[in-house]
Amino acid sequence: MVRRPVQAAHVVAHESRLAGTFAGALARHIEVDPQRYEVEAIGDIVLDDKVLVIRRITVRYRIAVPESRREELERVHGFHARFCPVARSVEGAIEVRTALELL
Repeated sequence: MVRRPVQAAHVVAHESRLAGTFAGALARHIEVDPQRYEVEAIGDIVLDDKVLVIRRITVRYRIAVPESRREELERVHGFHARFCPVARSVEGAIEVRTALELL
């Protein structure tokens, strides 16, 4: 089995959907400057019996919010993946992780 992180089209599509769910949840609670909001997705893809298989997708958010809103940001980050259609669809087949870095 060979492991390698990649950013393939299907990983990017997942990133886009999860990032949209996160942004939508944030918009209901916190005003975020789009210039200070970055998203990156990394897929952990393995070669399993000569077939490339996605095992894990890690979506990393880098975001700046005022100190007074950080607790709310962390709360939204804690639940948003449960409301993402794509994350829910691949649940059980692909591990989805999210990470939050406060700028």
